Amino acid sequence: MATIRSFDGVLELAPVAGSDFPEVAWGDHFFYFAPDGVVPARQQPYATFVTKNYPDDTASNLDEPDRWRLNIHVGATVFLELTGETPRSGQRSWDYAADDEVVPHPVYRRQGWVSITNPGPRTTALAIRLLREAHAALG
Repeated sequence: MATIRSFDGVLELAPVAGSDFPEVAWGDHFFYFAPDGVVPARQQPYATFVTKNYPDDTASNLDEPDRWRLNIHVGATVFLELTGETPRSGQRSWDYAADDEVVPHPVYRRQGWVSITNPGPRTTALAIRLLREAHAALG
């Protein structure tokens, strides 16, 4: 997370216990391009770090120990380059729980999101590149 935190104009939203945000979001991190320091009213984050399953998102097995997932909005063109599919096709069966692999986001693929569970040696450099590109696309 140190790399993304260093981007100019990045705003990190990290809900904690007792905050105004839903309990399910506590402990996760949401990254926006917001040079004014205000969460954009009409914009989703371009990247998230998720540390647990959500009710509609369990395919990555994030409730198991030492698991987390990086999610990045890459858009249709990069999505196709990374997965060989368009965001709306979904012809291939994916192992969303595989570590250190770029896969379509299990819920938000249709919006051009990819995911990496437990990024490691195979995906870290690519993840940093994708994060920079997603950030720059909004700036």
